[in-house]
Order: sequence, then structure tokens, then C-alpha cells
Amino acid sequence: MLIKSRKARKRLWLGICLFLLAVPAVFSLSLYRELHTPVAHGKADDYIEIPRRSTPEAIANKLSSAGVVRRTWPLLFYIKISGSAKLIKAGEYRFSSPITPLGVLKKLEEGEQRLSRFTVIEGWTRWDIADSLSHVDELHLRDSNEALRLMDETSAIRDLDPVATNLEGYLFPATYSYPVDTKPAAVIAGMVKRFRQEWTPERAERARALHMSPRQIVIVASLIETEAKLKDERPLIASVIYNRLNRGIALGMDSTIVYASKLAGKWRNDGRVYLSDVNRRSPYNTRIFVGLPPGPVGAPGESSIDAALNPAQTDYLYYVREPSRDDGAHNFYSKEADFEKGVRALREWERTREAGR
Repeated sequence: MLIKSRKARKRLWLGICLFLLAVPAVFSLSLYRELHTPVAHGKADDYIEIPRRSTPEAIANKLSSAGVVRRTWPLLFYIKISGSAKLIKAGEYRFSSPITPLGVLKKLEEGEQRLSRFTVIEGWTRWDIADSLSHVDELHLRDSNEALRLMDETSAIRDLDPVATNLEGYLFPATYSYPVDTKPAAVIAGMVKRFRQEWTPERAERARALHMSPRQIVIVASLIETEAKLKDERPLIASVIYNRLNRGIALGMDSTIVYASKLAGKWRNDGRVYLSDVNRRSPYNTRIFVGLPPGPVGAPGESSIDAALNPAQTDYLYYVREPSRDDGAHNFYSKEADFEKGVRALREWERTREAGR
């Protein structure tokens, strides 16, 4: 009887030991699975605010309520044993879906601030940029004129362009990210800062080698930007501009005529150039006046700036759109008679297209 009692006690102690070993193992396995299992949720496009001095419990409960984490205890336990609480940063977060609790914690440790984005398109004028800025709610601009007035502050480019009266041409086309409480002037300053980053010492030296000022290069680049659709044509169009300038031939570019009409407040914005536009006595009208216009006519991108600095070596003086292509390609000519044939071919194509509508 005593032997049986001893065997029973041994089995009991063995069972207790196995239980004590199994519980941590099961807990660890469960914890690992919870922390590494991605959770799909419907808040991927929403910002979740984590205020300053939030406790781990408050953060976990908020994330659980939003569905970003399935259960709070695994995240809280890991934060406790890892000492991560002091690393969590306040901010406004967007959590991708699906995401693991460890992925959530990593994001909280890295910190995130809600950002707005604004894109400046190549060739946009300051009027285009101002109009687009006025529609960004968080900037709280009354209208586009308020944005335009901010673009009259030229101190940031005075060393590059001491005669500039506004920032036309220096608002670099790119996509900008900024905190939602950023002031409009700071957004505009960011565009100018980006231009200055692109105006590298190498580009400045190349301009000096061409005996041209930064302003002159920006003017030429803005013309290229508004005339060229294809990147590989930009150096060719640059060559036409320089060839005509060197020969004292008026540039005759429609983009400058459009700009002159916008400057006068007379542009009809229907895509057509009218006789009143062509005859406008503006120094920007390069059909009337020989030489470069007084200032840039839009925001040139990097490839247009490089084309202005590195024009192709050609004898081209003219170009006209190639009617058989719809990608904006041009044909280039060195003789006026060939150019006129190209113009007639384009006009015939336009008439045929109109008749077929």
C-alpha cells in the first residue's frame, strides 16, 4: 500500500512539473503567434492620433478599438518586458493593412507626423501654382491672389537673380510633403529651396561657360518646358532657341504669347491663341520682339534646365508638330521652305481631322 502511495505522489509531482513547464511554453508560443500574425483592418487610409503622454494601455485600447490590433494583452506584455514604452512617440499615424502588432510598435517607435502633399507640374506658371495652392484647405488661403503675393518675395533668389520681381521659374516642379500646420509661405519657400538644390555648382559653372546668367538659363529652360513634350527633343528645341538668338531672329513661340496674355489678364484659357494675343504689344511677345522674353514663362524641370545648359549642336531654326504622331513629337528644319511645307502638312491634317468629326 505504501509503495502505491509513493508511486502516486511521484506521478502527481511529475504532472505538476510538466504542467509548470508547459504553461510558459504555451504562453510563449501564443505570445509569439499574436505578435507576428498580421491583422487586416479598415483604417489604413485614416490617421490615428497618439497624443503626448499617452500610456501604453491607452494606446493599445485605441488601436484595438480601431481594429489595428486584435487583442491588447500581447502588445502590452511585449512593451512591458522590452521597455519600449519610453520609445513610443506621439504623432498622427497611418497603419498599413494587414500589419502585425510588432509592426505597429515599430511604427510607434519611429514616430510619424501627418503630412499633406502638393505637386507642382512642369511648365506651370505662378498663376497655376497659386490657384492650386488656394484649393488646399489646410493652407487657409483666401484666394489665389494671396498666394501670388507671397510669390513676390524674392529675397531667397536675390543672389541668383537680383532683378527678379517674383518667383516665376524658381518654383521647382516636384511633389512636396509638409506637416498640416505648415504656413503657405513655408510651402513656397520649400519650392525655391528645391530649385536651389537642383542648381548645382556644376550647372552654375556650365551657365558661366555659356556666358549666361542663371536668369537667362531659367528663361530658356522655361521656353523649352512649355514647347517640348518629349524629353529627347528638349536639346533640339534648345538648339533652335540659341540658333535664332544668335542670328537675331524672333523666337516666335506661342507659349510667350500666352504668357503675355495671362500677364495682361486677357487670356481666355480655351487653348486657342487669338489674333488679339498675337498682336499684343508685350515684351513677352516673341513674335514681335527679338530676343528672350524679360522673364521665365513657367516652371522648368530638371531635363529642361539641362537642355538649356547643353543644347544639341544643330543648324535648326524651325520646328513644327508631326501630325502623324499623338505624342507631341516635332519635325525640325534648317530651311524656311521646308518649314513651310511642314506647316502646310500640319494644317491639312488639322482640316481633315475637323472634317471627320
